[in-house]
Amino acid sequence: MTTQTESSNKDRVRAAFQAWSDGTGGPFALLADDAQWTIVGRSLASRAYPDKAAFMNEVIHPFNRRMAKPLRPTVRQLHADGDTVIVFFDAQGTAVDGKPYVNTYTWIMEMQGDQATRVWAFFDAIEFNDLWTRVKPAPASGTP
Repeated sequence: MTTQTESSNKDRVRAAFQAWSDGTGGPFALLADDAQWTIVGRSLASRAYPDKAAFMNEVIHPFNRRMAKPLRPTVRQLHADGDTVIVFFDAQGTAVDGKPYVNTYTWIMEMQGDQATRVWAFFDAIEFNDLWTRVKPAPASGTP
């Protein structure tokens, strides 16, 4: 039997992923300011980020500046157990060098209220590292 908390958490995460897929928002809006994000494995970005700002500034913004066509997700499965939501999804986009970026991810998100406070991310490090080393990020908006 699904609890109200599980149902609410799944709905919140599902809506965030749909907004990401539609290009109108994304899952990072769910992060609490002090959310810890851990990239598991041996990618060039693998480590624990102490808060939302560090994760966004060190991973997401540089990643997005490597993309000509933004990453868009397709959720395969979405599960909730208590305050934990697990999202299994594929994502693809096009890098600024014109080559596709395709990866499969699993995020385990601990929710408190309407925010994610801890996230563990799993993905193909070889695919990520190839993009990270092959493509130089475009300058940030407003940067000469």
